[in-house]
Amino acid sequence: MSEEIYARLREHGITLPMPAAPAANYVPFALAGGLLTISGQLPIENGALAVTGKLGGGVSLEDGQRGAKLCAINILAQAQAALGDLGRIQRCVRLGGFVASTPDFTDQHKVVNGASDLIAAILGDAGKHARAAVGVAALPMDAAVEVEALFAVS
Repeated sequence: MSEEIYARLREHGITLPMPAAPAANYVPFALAGGLLTISGQLPIENGALAVTGKLGGGVSLEDGQRGAKLCAINILAQAQAALGDLGRIQRCVRLGGFVASTPDFTDQHKVVNGASDLIAAILGDAGKHARAAVGVAALPMDAAVEVEALFAVS
């Protein structure tokens, strides 16, 4: 399975970045009892926050989806750092998506699809997951989206 995952990353033109260091008092991931929890990842690209602001308040749905995709790439980078081999992922159990949005914006689920679609594309059947997509008033550093993950691992 490892080879398939890395081949899919190449097919999508994705090179996993160096995982981001925590921005506060937490660890980027925790591995316990066959579960890998990845702390919320922001839409960081080339070392900088790539999508900021609020959906419904100047950030387009497409930009929000791109931000969620970047969060998923950063989740995979953290998983690589935690496990040494993405092939150890048996299943993505859950994604939690947080979307900074105005009170009248109701397409949070469509924004978080950016992350869900990428995880499913890269991990195949093991990437099918349960999920939450929640609108919030604000996120750290004015990020437009943040995504966390839970994986079953070997």
